[in-house]
Amino acid sequence: MITGFHPTRRSVLLSGAALTVTGLVPARVLAADPIKMAGIYTVPVEQQWVSRIHIAAEAAQAAGRVDYSFSENVANTDYPRVMREYCEAGVKLIVGEIFGAEAEAREVCAEYPDVAFLLGSSFKQDAAIPNLAVFDNYIQDASYLTGIIAGAMTTSGNIGMVGGFPIPEVNRLMHAFMDGVRETRPDATFQVSFIGSWFDPPKAKETAFAMIDAGADVMYAERFGVSDAAKERGILAIGNVIDTQPDYPETVITSALWHFEPTLTAALDAIAAGSFGADDYGVWSFMAKGGCSMAALGTFDGKVPAEALALATQREAEIRAGTFNVTINDDEPKSL
Repeated sequence: MITGFHPTRRSVLLSGAALTVTGLVPARVLAADPIKMAGIYTVPVEQQWVSRIHIAAEAAQAAGRVDYSFSENVANTDYPRVMREYCEAGVKLIVGEIFGAEAEAREVCAEYPDVAFLLGSSFKQDAAIPNLAVFDNYIQDASYLTGIIAGAMTTSGNIGMVGGFPIPEVNRLMHAFMDGVRETRPDATFQVSFIGSWFDPPKAKETAFAMIDAGADVMYAERFGVSDAAKERGILAIGNVIDTQPDYPETVITSALWHFEPTLTAALDAIAAGSFGADDYGVWSFMAKGGCSMAALGTFDGKVPAEALALATQREAEIRAGTFNVTINDDEPKSL
């Protein structure tokens, strides 16, 4: 996720048509091992979404597959410039997130056909840019499982949900969570709000306080700050992307975890095989691919109703086996 993104910007960006692409990066890019890789991030690498990419990149470097460097806190307006600087410096794989600079970033990709780009995007790959592969935060499977647990833990049936922006990456996780809640609490109601920022803990905290005052007793903490409010008011929370239970041992029941390692590994394997092209790597975030999971209950072990835990375990097995599919709904969720 990124700072400085305005949702309405999507109306002036590239179209989102999904394409099947056969274009490849030239062979001379594919031979290097370890490959010179750069990460370009619009927020600090400690921020939850970007941290998962950064951790995976560091693991790939430790394994000898990449020579990794990165830039953080890059403004959307500076993103194309930083991309060009890395390309001119000889970097052969660039990983990052272009949600707030789609059109400009794609222009840079087209300018450097010898560089492989693996970029988080709200849109799909483009046949005209055969060296650009896209990915997205498809961890709806894990979000669904955490919803099953949340539905079993709420007493009031009133659940608060605080997100950054109502864009597909966030919307699909919220909908999946809500669907999971309804498995164990069919009459649940939801308060949904977006703070208009990817990193504003004070604003997220105040928004959560308002929901708690309105009766919420479980919070969906898509943003930092929400769990702080839950902790102060003595209610429960569900985390997102990273496991925050160590910081909130009496508050965060579990979290939907994102694992970027399968995505990066698939891209590096494709580069090594000479088959890296304009593909959609979003599927590598699915649970069946190892791209997401529900965090262990930890301090809440034994506190979650056995029936709910059994159902979550059953659904996880079905998701991994391909016999149960979590609905992907990118529409903006509403309070109800």
